[in-house]
Amino acid sequence: MIDLTIHQDVLERAVQRARERNIIIPTFAQQRDPSLIPDAIKERLKNVGLWDLDPINLFRITWKNEPVPSGGGFDGVNFLEYPKELTGIDVRIVTLVGKWFPTGAHKVGAAFGCLVPRLVTGQFDPTTQKAVWPSTGNYCRGGAYDSHLLACDSVAILPEGMSRERFEWLSTVAGEVIATPGTESNVKEIFDKTWELRESGEDVVIFNQFDEFGNHLWHYTITGPAMQEVLESVMGPDDTYRGVALTSGSAGTLGCGDYLKEQYPTSKVVASEALQCPTMLENGFGAHRIEGIGDKHIPWIHNVKNTDMVTAIDDEATMQLIRLFNEPAGQAYLIDRGVPADFVEKLPLLGISSVANLLSAIKFAKWYEYTGTDVVLTVATDSMEMYESRLKELREERGEFTREDAAMAYERYLLGTTTDSMAELSYWDRKRIHNLKYYTWVEQQGKTYEEIQAQWYDPDYWTSVHAQVEEMDRLIEAFNEKVGLLSELTAGSE
Repeated sequence: MIDLTIHQDVLERAVQRARERNIIIPTFAQQRDPSLIPDAIKERLKNVGLWDLDPINLFRITWKNEPVPSGGGFDGVNFLEYPKELTGIDVRIVTLVGKWFPTGAHKVGAAFGCLVPRLVTGQFDPTTQKAVWPSTGNYCRGGAYDSHLLACDSVAILPEGMSRERFEWLSTVAGEVIATPGTESNVKEIFDKTWELRESGEDVVIFNQFDEFGNHLWHYTITGPAMQEVLESVMGPDDTYRGVALTSGSAGTLGCGDYLKEQYPTSKVVASEALQCPTMLENGFGAHRIEGIGDKHIPWIHNVKNTDMVTAIDDEATMQLIRLFNEPAGQAYLIDRGVPADFVEKLPLLGISSVANLLSAIKFAKWYEYTGTDVVLTVATDSMEMYESRLKELREERGEFTREDAAMAYERYLLGTTTDSMAELSYWDRKRIHNLKYYTWVEQQGKTYEEIQAQWYDPDYWTSVHAQVEEMDRLIEAFNEKVGLLSELTAGSE
């Protein structure tokens, strides 16, 4: 359960800070359905850029932003359906698009789900404490952004080997940026740094995406219903929704699978990881280049009992395909092979982990021999806007991307996608993966044996977390009422 205990003295300071900095906090309900946002706020957003460091942009933490860089309103969920000329299969693969969140990635929502409950209960003091965001990339960017909008000091922690774009942007937004040793899979080094900060005497609060249930709950409450809306808009009477395939990372986004299983009980949840670091698949380890899916452990907030399949993606496939999707020769080749030109123009909406998600969906569909009346969901977490430096590095390392390179990448890594490195999970397979949590969370990070057992055996453990969203919204509304700005704004617009 997320602790919603009120700390009145700190809460009063948080309210005063919000009043001073013109902060109004959206409810989860408004992020799920922006039609609930007051017209006065929508009017103010017309003069604000999507990435602007303006507190009003808290209301743009939704899948339903108009896909424009500035002044946009709200519309339906941003999504794409991959053409079969690209995937090589008839199965309908649909992806939500994360680029049109502030910061260009949906992790800004996960960070909101972690920070705001602490803020509106008075468990976090924005006037004295620093919000620490350990991450392998987008989550600490989202945390630094949310912290800035909510007038909090922030510390972003991420591996030194992450893309240059992440560090450059963070240097302008976060109060402090700490680069830890290693790359994508070096998560323990991030955790070690958080303990170092705790023990340093600094007044910090750690918002660890891998164990904060606000991350899971945000995706259960916001991403899950967004996916359901997309399904209802694209599915015909003969179509069947089969499941969602997602790289695990912090396992937060997998929370949408819990929601979708409640709506579509026969659907599946597929968790994916890098072939070079097959933690779930083989209890293995290693390093890889799929930025955004840190691993070598099982996240505390991963509801493993609800996971049906594990698949692993070769990181070389993602490197080849970001070139195919973004280099001129690659795009020209795809058009020649029948991929609609207007869709090829949209391929830069897929970052590296988004490509891994696409491949995970293809592997899932091929494993079960799904057909043209079957629908599979996934997510484009971020776009190539975060990884232009990686394309430059690949050009310097391998030379220009030619038509022959494009043909190889298309045939081998798209049409040639196979069903190797996959496993359907039995009860005991799931329990094996769940038990891996013990070594990270109980032995190293201070969780209890009783709670790891409750995650597995208590039938109400996860549903109790999901049920907390209504109480959170009441707390947010009470916070806004204390601040008084929302009532003033709406009264002034009447």
